[in-house]
Amino acid sequence: MSRISNRFAKLKAENRAALVTFITAGDPDLATSQAILDGMPAAGADVIELGMPFTDPMADGPAIQLASQRALASGGSLQRTLDMVAAFRTTDNETPIILMGYYNPIYIRGPERFARDAAAAGADGVILVDLPPEEADELVPFLKAVGMDFIVLTTPTSDDARLPVVLANASGFVYYVSVAGVTGTSSATQTAIDGAVARIRRHTDLPICVGFGIRTPEQAAEVARVADGSVVGSAIVQTIAEGGEPLKLVNALAEGVRGARRSFKTQMNTDKRR
Repeated sequence: MSRISNRFAKLKAENRAALVTFITAGDPDLATSQAILDGMPAAGADVIELGMPFTDPMADGPAIQLASQRALASGGSLQRTLDMVAAFRTTDNETPIILMGYYNPIYIRGPERFARDAAAAGADGVILVDLPPEEADELVPFLKAVGMDFIVLTTPTSDDARLPVVLANASGFVYYVSVAGVTGTSSATQTAIDGAVARIRRHTDLPICVGFGIRTPEQAAEVARVADGSVVGSAIVQTIAEGGEPLKLVNALAEGVRGARRSFKTQMNTDKRR
């Protein structure tokens, strides 16, 4: 089993969801970014998305766009992102790392070489915002050859007719983008998230993680009651930009996620007794 499969199987046995965290590699500088990445597991991150800095992050809101700019200005690149993963693996061989970003840097490097180098560095999967399912065969066979997962994005507009196409190459987990638009700018209602997760489950047995618009421990906990993971990115990136303590935020988010189903069960039992 892969690190991703192992992690979600472990969490399922514990009856809790994952906290999935995102940072951009090299933001605000390479050394600080490495320290934040290395500290994520102890702070409570179950799965880590590491953004590959890119000049035109079109699916991202202002916070992550600016993070990419800071990372590139500090010398961030695809190669240095892989170097960060390799450095992380010297002390942690269990926490899954997902490379998230855009296809252009991978295309320039070459899909086969990218897959080989990413796996050698210790990455476990890839999320690509701009590689449509119809063109995924450019990369997916090379990922499969080295044991890496291709995590697909589903959205509120992915209806029952479209979902089988989107999910055809999916592995690892499914990322549900809960709002139409860019990252960090709005939040979906919990009712909408509940319905979307239930609908996606009819099409796949893979774990389902929900992201976009989750900023607080309370929001992360709400999502964790129904989904297999809560994804938080912009709030962490914004904390980095403001010179705050992102690992303290991760710790608070982790407490929310880890207590979500327990507190919900307690509340349900209380309501039944009334």
